[in-house]
Amino acid sequence: MSKFQTTASPIPEVKIIEPRRFEDDRGYFAETYNRPALAALGFDTEFIQDNESLSVRTGTLRGLHYQTPPFAQAKLVRVVQGRVWDVAVDIRRGSPTFRKWFGLELSAGNGLQLLVPVGFAHGFLTLEPDTVVAYKVTAPYSGANDAGIAWNDADLQVAWPLPIDYPVLSEKDGRLPRLSDAVLFD
Repeated sequence: MSKFQTTASPIPEVKIIEPRRFEDDRGYFAETYNRPALAALGFDTEFIQDNESLSVRTGTLRGLHYQTPPFAQAKLVRVVQGRVWDVAVDIRRGSPTFRKWFGLELSAGNGLQLLVPVGFAHGFLTLEPDTVVAYKVTAPYSGANDAGIAWNDADLQVAWPLPIDYPVLSEKDGRLPRLSDAVLFD
């Protein structure tokens, strides 16, 4: 039996990965990453860095972020504590799913992970206070290649489940350009 179950999203390259959990009266155990097991399912991706963020307030929105080549990143995202609405947006010009987005709830309780490939912007909105998000990436951070798209770009129409009138944003995220003005993937 596989250590992971995968589910397709409406965007074929974006995958939902569910680690198998072994539960008993103490709680559960799960392998959240196993490169050979994921490679057997067709995901032979080399992750080189792990990142973690704590968002103290419900309604904190981080994104939509990505890095441009040669430091473009794929991400494997999971929630360690709390809940988020996690979103991947296809920003590859010429792709049949260009400008399409996919979102789902990731939580410590459901244990789901989202595989966000290179060529996608990524962001999340916290649905609980003190939410911790952990993710693996395939390239190191590069400030010169750091890019993003406005969370509320009307051309994307991402359906954020906002628990408040306006999300908590960093100054940087509040200044991100619209998709039409962003550096994209060809």
